[in-house]
Amino acid sequence: MADIDVADPRVEQYAVEHTTPEPEWFATVADNTRARTTAPGMMVGTLEGRFLAAVVAMLRPARVLEIGTFTGYSALSMAEALPPGGHIVTCDISEEHVAIAREHIAASPYADRIEIRVGPAIETVAALDGPFDLVFIDADKQGYLGYYEAVLPKLAPDGVILADNVLWSGRLVDPPTADEDGSTRALREFNDHVVADERVEVVMLTVRDGVSLIRRRRS
Repeated sequence: MADIDVADPRVEQYAVEHTTPEPEWFATVADNTRARTTAPGMMVGTLEGRFLAAVVAMLRPARVLEIGTFTGYSALSMAEALPPGGHIVTCDISEEHVAIAREHIAASPYADRIEIRVGPAIETVAALDGPFDLVFIDADKQGYLGYYEAVLPKLAPDGVILADNVLWSGRLVDPPTADEDGSTRALREFNDHVVADERVEVVMLTVRDGVSLIRRRRS
């Protein structure tokens, strides 16, 4: 099928209008991202940013790991809601994107809450000690399954993994085809793997391009 909006754009806009706005300086982050990157759609945006902030406010995580910094919008959304002493490690492989993220983070009130690691995420995760109370996966789609398996052993007992783009503009609704691209195939495999994984429970939400909320199964 052709790419679709997961939600009717009018419904999405209504949801944004009835969500508490983010601080005004987020608009600068968004505008700068659109002006300086070739794929601004990678930015989580207002509705998902507020969703991330709400999850952090409810979970009150001391340690957060983000896989996929891009220009910092999502890290800043989570940092805004961190409890006192909370800390985010965010990682990305793109020096170009990280340079922009560093500017945004430095200009925010939350620079002391966010640490950026540059390099292949799977190597960064391997070098980090757990446990993490919240993990947000939003990087290269073909790496999702590897990231998931790498972070699950480092997830706190009551920790949560959030995985972005799990609906992939509706491309996963139809049966797989022989010629589908690698990212679509990888996300399909990731979603199938997680829902069948007896170690966890998952709920897939239709927020923006789909977000899966994953937590350890309680015995």
